[in-house]
Amino acid sequence: MKFIGCFLVFLAVLGIALLNVAEGAGECGRSSPDREAWKLAPCAMAAQDSNAPVSSSCCQQVKKIGQNPRCLCAVMLSNTAKSSGIKPEIAITIPKRCNIADRPVGYQCGEYTLP
Repeated sequence: MKFIGCFLVFLAVLGIALLNVAEGAGECGRSSPDREAWKLAPCAMAAQDSNAPVSSSCCQQVKKIGQNPRCLCAVMLSNTAKSSGIKPEIAITIPKRCNIADRPVGYQCGEYTLP
């Protein structure tokens, strides 16, 4: 009986570990693109209007998220971004508008290419 209890605990721990590994395999690691999109709230106007100024707080967040181009693309194309009125064709220009030197120029982001 003691063995069965230990075995069940082992299975529970293994299951949790496997869920964490699967969860960490997304574009943005353990965080979902929709959750990461909220961090780009300071970019809302700049992602809707190519003539709007890009704030320093927006650029800081884009630089941080942009360290992983797959994540940045997933965030810009996320449901949260779309429902917030973000225009992907404009949002994709923000790294350039922020003058981020090490941005992934030419990176294919869905049907868009990072300038």
